[in-house]
Amino acid sequence: MKDLTNPFWIKVKGILFLMVGILAAALVILEEPSWKVVVLLAVSIWCFCRFYYFAFYVIEKYVDPGYKFSGLWSFACYLFTNRKKRG
Repeated sequence: MKDLTNPFWIKVKGILFLMVGILAAALVILEEPSWKVVVLLAVSIWCFCRFYYFAFYVIEKYVDPGYKFSGLWSFACYLFTNRKKRG
């Protein structure tokens, strides 16, 4: 599959991710409407966002500036191969 390079479609894709995320969160909260669910969902979303930031920005800028990740699978492979080299 070809990489998405058109700025318009990149923005559309981002908006679709946002809409699907909001819809999914709303459905989870409607399924079990409690403060506990709302807080746990918010913490879960925040933690996944921080992990994504860590996987791309922190690793590239502070740990290994020479490595460029192409996705979460690439990050997992990077962690696994570097662990094998160290061990």
